[in-house]
Amino acid sequence: MRQDFRLPDLGEGLPEAELVQWLVAEGDTVSLNQNIAEVETAKAVVELPSPYAGTVQKLHHAAGDTIDVGDVIVTFALEGEAADAAPAEDATSASATDASATPTEPEEERATPNLVGYGAAPRRSARPQRRARAARADGSAPAADTAVLEAAPHDAIVELTTERPVERPRSTPPVRKLAKDLGVDLALVEASGATGLITRADVEEYAARTGAADALAAAAAAGPAPVEEARITRRPIRGVRKATAEAMVRSAFTAPHVTTFQTVDVTATMELLASLKADRALEGHRIGVMAVAAKAVCLALTHNPSLNAAWDAEAGEIVEHHYVNLGIAAATDRGLIVPVIPDADALTLVELADAIGELAQVARSGKTAPSAMTGGTFSITNFGVFGVEAGTPILNPGEAGILGLGTVSRRPWEHDGQVALRKVMTLSLSFDHRLVDGAEGSRFLVDVARVLEQPGRAMLLR
Repeated sequence: MRQDFRLPDLGEGLPEAELVQWLVAEGDTVSLNQNIAEVETAKAVVELPSPYAGTVQKLHHAAGDTIDVGDVIVTFALEGEAADAAPAEDATSASATDASATPTEPEEERATPNLVGYGAAPRRSARPQRRARAARADGSAPAADTAVLEAAPHDAIVELTTERPVERPRSTPPVRKLAKDLGVDLALVEASGATGLITRADVEEYAARTGAADALAAAAAAGPAPVEEARITRRPIRGVRKATAEAMVRSAFTAPHVTTFQTVDVTATMELLASLKADRALEGHRIGVMAVAAKAVCLALTHNPSLNAAWDAEAGEIVEHHYVNLGIAAATDRGLIVPVIPDADALTLVELADAIGELAQVARSGKTAPSAMTGGTFSITNFGVFGVEAGTPILNPGEAGILGLGTVSRRPWEHDGQVALRKVMTLSLSFDHRLVDGAEGSRFLVDVARVLEQPGRAMLLR
């Protein structure tokens, strides 16, 4: 029996995902819950397990495709059935036979549930499939979507034909436009460089050699391309970068940001960390400035609850949290993500350090689950690891505050009535001015600074 598998909701109602790579090929036999693909949502890269045991009959998308939740991604021949059974007529073949026919889904396919652990699929988007191409009524191959091909930078776009996939010549949008203006077929142009990329010079040389001199002169009169294609790179905006950009714009233009700064003598904290590192009982635990700052934040939020609140505009309410779900900003190859340590206020310093270390390791591997990046009530970002002294961090949407940690450096500092070389760092606190007044923000920052200046004070706080 033929069975289609549709892209499930991968969490938090995300409407689409990008196919990173297939882990199986057509004809492969797979077992139940075997990972068959990696997909990237706006929040994380996740592996898709197979909901069926059987043979992979057809892969409906290629790596790099953006797929809507609910779209068919793979067709299986279930275990015990013939893998080479003729597949049921799909929308494309139906339209090739009868242009007026409306494809229908079998009732059992429409009722197929999502994978266990995923939410219900949201309503299907009305926008067309990115790579869907309907066949003509006479059965011939569809015309290429030239608007899409001209606009999309690519290395090798494979066009769908009725015979076999054909690799398009490697080029860039300005070169393709020039070739179109000159009436030159890029498939006939030979790349002169070692990379195999067809350049503007290759097209012009071919046009001159084949007698298109008049057209070439007209193109030259129009002036050179604004930017030489070899000097720029175009990348699509998607995945974590797209989600981060949307969240930051939403935050910046929704919550009125205020940032305040405090420079702190953290010599005592650095001495404490050195002693903890030398303690054999704590071997294997990496306790750093971030962990101490996290503990200080949890303590300070207890006395400054407005920094641990949320503005619910729809309900017209201020929501105060009586717990701390602490977000830790992590820079990864895929962009900035903010995984959350739930109930951080209930953890000891060592437990916080372990949680931060594990969180960072998972983030760098790209395996942070979408659910691990939601529900934060306050965040910390450490730009000091890059040698930066201070900044103006942007709030995570839905949170009232975010603390930035600057680099720790030695500088002349007044200590016990004398000038001495001390280890200091600058704290940068951004907060939502709808929820937090300047006085409240200042008190919170001072409370955090006092713990970092004298970590023994934490023993006196609840």
